[in-house]
Amino acid sequence: MRFRSLLLSDLHIDDERSFSHVGLYDELKQALRRDGYWFRVPEREPASWDRVVFLNLTFWDPGAQGDVLPTATVPADVVTHVAWHHLARRALGAASASADGLFFGEAIASAFDLYLVGRLLGHAPDAQFLETQVPAMAEVAENAGMSEERFEALLQEIAADPERAFEDLRELLFDAGTALVAADGVDSAAAALARFDGHRFGALLHRFELSNWVLYARAYAPQALAPDPRVRELDAALRAAPVALDWLQRSWLSTGAQTGM
Repeated sequence: MRFRSLLLSDLHIDDERSFSHVGLYDELKQALRRDGYWFRVPEREPASWDRVVFLNLTFWDPGAQGDVLPTATVPADVVTHVAWHHLARRALGAASASADGLFFGEAIASAFDLYLVGRLLGHAPDAQFLETQVPAMAEVAENAGMSEERFEALLQEIAADPERAFEDLRELLFDAGTALVAADGVDSAAAALARFDGHRFGALLHRFELSNWVLYARAYAPQALAPDPRVRELDAALRAAPVALDWLQRSWLSTGAQTGM
């Protein structure tokens, strides 16, 4: 499989109309355009979706560009996910290659998906993004023992305050990742996971690629598994902010923002 390198402006963005009311969406898209971020698209389209997922999960490089797409089309939610990773790399610098840095960027990008769920539920209920995300969330929640009624109530909570949902999930994912990477076996990993059972998003924890995150950190950052001061400083700033997404917008997306502090 050979690839072409395409800029965001070369791609069709799917389901974008559903995101038109989300101000951060356009800011994130423009950040990728401004910085000349590029994607890998196979010369012979379309590529197998399973092959693309495998390549992205297994050989993703936090210090490089080039997310793999099956065609010259990118879903709007993927634009935001990629943009948050890009902005995290820029803000963290060398710290982005530490285990903390990997978890920090991934927690922000993944938690923003939940924020989008909350924003779209009340404004674009027919969005393609919701058609895939909500059933997947419901399945994971059910497997974790959450009732259908409680899951529906949780969706209402997310829609009522998507900014709070973002930060609650971001903290959970960062804390879970950093705890699991330090585990030395099944017992300690099980104990680490049990700590988060009472979290309001604990039932959704296995919706995310925690196994890949931990294995990737151990494989690519074996000498950087200890807490990173730079990352912990930024994590603390987000936890202390009245609205974490507002902090990120001001520090990472405003014109001229480079480092996040």
